[in-house]
Amino acid sequence: MGVLSLENYILAPRGPNRANCQTMKYKHVMVLNPYQSDTAASMGVFPPTGLEYIAASMKGLVGRISLVDLRQDRSFRNLDKLREFIRKDVDLLCIGIMWRSKFDKICGLIRTLPPEVTTVVGGQQATLDVEELFAACPNINMVVRGEGEEIIKQLVNGAPPSSISGLSYRENGKVFHNQNAPMPDIAALAFPDRSMRRSEYHWVQNGAKLLSLSFDTILSARGCPYSCKFCTFSMNPLGQKREYTERPLESVIEELKTITADVVLFSDDNFFTNAKRGRELCRMIVENGIKKTFVVQARIEVTKSPELLDDAVKAGIKIMLVGIESPHDRILKQISKGFTQLEVRDAFKVFNRYPFYIHGYFIYGNIGETDEEMLYIAQFARELGLDSISFQKLRIEKFSPLQRLVESTPGYHYDSIGGPVYSDKYDLAALKEIRNKIRGRFYTGAQICHILGKAGGLGLISKQDAARLVLNIPLLIYGLAARQVEKARMGKPGK
Repeated sequence: MGVLSLENYILAPRGPNRANCQTMKYKHVMVLNPYQSDTAASMGVFPPTGLEYIAASMKGLVGRISLVDLRQDRSFRNLDKLREFIRKDVDLLCIGIMWRSKFDKICGLIRTLPPEVTTVVGGQQATLDVEELFAACPNINMVVRGEGEEIIKQLVNGAPPSSISGLSYRENGKVFHNQNAPMPDIAALAFPDRSMRRSEYHWVQNGAKLLSLSFDTILSARGCPYSCKFCTFSMNPLGQKREYTERPLESVIEELKTITADVVLFSDDNFFTNAKRGRELCRMIVENGIKKTFVVQARIEVTKSPELLDDAVKAGIKIMLVGIESPHDRILKQISKGFTQLEVRDAFKVFNRYPFYIHGYFIYGNIGETDEEMLYIAQFARELGLDSISFQKLRIEKFSPLQRLVESTPGYHYDSIGGPVYSDKYDLAALKEIRNKIRGRFYTGAQICHILGKAGGLGLISKQDAARLVLNIPLLIYGLAARQVEKARMGKPGK
């Protein structure tokens, strides 16, 4: 799918173009993903599905909808052209702010946009930083707090801002916050209209296209019944518990049939929460002839149902993202993970019988953790037979039960919500050094060869992709080095 010119984009219809649009409050809505770079927070692998849900909820209620993703729509990175288009053709601007990363830069971009156009901002970080957004961006009219599908629907239907739960708004120079909105029914949400995209999504990092495969996401269930202390994914940004809710399987299959991408990530917190439903969904995928490579998030408990793993293989699930967090029982208990090291080892004896590529998540810098315990992550991952791992510093998220533990433990600190935890013994520089050692001990030359071989054997990459990865290693290294220089310039070592 080629990239359209700016002129073609202006003329191209996006979303409904109904004859009675003159009766609608808004004639043309732009839904904008403002992130441009391909850092970890905004890497151009997956589409901005959250914004696509917002766009889908407005279909039929506004004249036209343009979905603009600055990672893909490079012509709009010229801010003069972006401002010209908005001023000329748009009467409602909806912007998503999901991450703290580049928050100040995104605010700077928003401040430059035409103030005469009604501007609504939403997303996880927008919900967390409502007051800061209003103060930083005088042209923001409203902030949607929490899930925004029903809120934006009321807004475009003409409801006064003061009557819409979950909305904060500016009026006569003052900011007002309405009561929180109830959680929406996931089964009632319209799924994204992928015809609004202007290009496919590929693995692009630091300017290099690493794989020929295209990527997409789908949500089949929302919420998590577990209560890990470090995790707030089971809550929305307002602290409201996301009870585990499921979409009808027929709706999931209907949406899957619209997806053309090669690789599809189920963004469910745990694909296998309901084992019976998981088996039925896998069976329906096979029966409907849907042939994709699926990526799912899972817990080790899925290994207690070998028949479910058999069905997962048949359905095309090839990549599992498994949260392990720590090799140490003391830490696992501290963060309420719900299993022990021995149970992890037993689970991987089962996992390793199946043709899955398994990526493990770990956390280091936990309360009371020594450098020897942190460095053991690499060895433990090898002992389990993990194909790849990622590891991050312990962080304090808003509403996290760990906040009280950190604050009550002498010598442990954090500078802001969402920021990393560090201690008198292990400051951020020391934790960065430990991180680099973990990475170096796990990602040896032999491990990288194993990753390429495993991915090739599962059909995840072709020989051409493998060659492209090798050829782009210098560019990736350059990009990483450039990021480190930027961090040093901004005075944020190790973050």
